[in-house]
Amino acid sequence: MTDGTLWSYKDIAAHIQVQPDTVRSYRKHGLLPPPDEVLNGKPHWYADTIRTWVASRPRNRGR
Repeated sequence: MTDGTLWSYKDIAAHIQVQPDTVRSYRKHGLLPPPDEVLNGKPHWYADTIRTWVASRPRNRGR
């Protein structure tokens, strides 16, 4: 089952336990996947996109 919930910087930050500015920095440096949707000029990602990204981050490999 897929999760179609859209997450903002704040939601992603809460999920990976960092500050929202850290997530913005990840995007600025090309570490975050491209946004799935842009609503009112603000990027949003599907929860599944972020979960996949988190699982592939170096710190989480092999877990």
